[in-house]
Amino acid sequence: MLDEAADRRTLVVIPTYDEAENIATVVARTRAAVPDAHILIVDDNSPDGTGAIADELARDPQIEVLHRVDKAGLGEAYVAAFEWALQRDFDLVVEMDADGSHPADTLPRMIDAVRGGASATPPVGLVIGSRWTKGGAVENWPLSRQLLSRGGNVYARAALGVGIKDVTGGYRVYRADVLRAIDLSTVDSHGYCFQIDLTLRTLDLGYGIVEVPIVFREREFGESKMSRAIVIEAMTKVTRWGIRRRFRQMVRPSRSRHPNLSV
Repeated sequence: MLDEAADRRTLVVIPTYDEAENIATVVARTRAAVPDAHILIVDDNSPDGTGAIADELARDPQIEVLHRVDKAGLGEAYVAAFEWALQRDFDLVVEMDADGSHPADTLPRMIDAVRGGASATPPVGLVIGSRWTKGGAVENWPLSRQLLSRGGNVYARAALGVGIKDVTGGYRVYRADVLRAIDLSTVDSHGYCFQIDLTLRTLDLGYGIVEVPIVFREREFGESKMSRAIVIEAMTKVTRWGIRRRFRQMVRPSRSRHPNLSV
């Protein structure tokens, strides 16, 4: 049961798959950084026993575990967690990796950026912990991984016409109103392009996005979940989304001459 005495406004979502060596440390750092927040661990039936460790951690009344029957992808895990959060009326929902790469001590500043941007024009609906904005950095990544991430972000920005420096970044704080306005049942991005998908939907809803610089540190234990299939999915979908957005931009100026035109 959720601890009603704690802050019900913020939920930190941590998806896991084979993170037995990392999850306890990540949860401890998060609890220290944002002691009033709740944590939801979403485990995709990890064969290494991560789910059992999560259940032990959930002796803490501010920690919950959502067990899923199989590994269905990062996107589906987050969608399930978002629905869980909205049903319980949380105001802010955080995405955080379970491998220790996201610095928990930056989270209070990210949360403040969302709350402080509520009255901005447009209102801030999403804050991204950014590796590639000024002041951001990565540590212990091989050059090939850096080039892949930087190149992917450059391509996404150019194809989609957005100015976000780290559009693929997975360390995020969403205003619940944004998630409530998105039709989560239509989100079918499974890998890291899920982050791009939600970025576009946030912008299309008219919300602002703020990037807070972070130092991203490569995991010490376990293996990265990045794969060739994830990269192909992201490239394919970004290209398709980009073509669609450019087409809409070309058509919209003619709507005044053709008021019945539908895109």
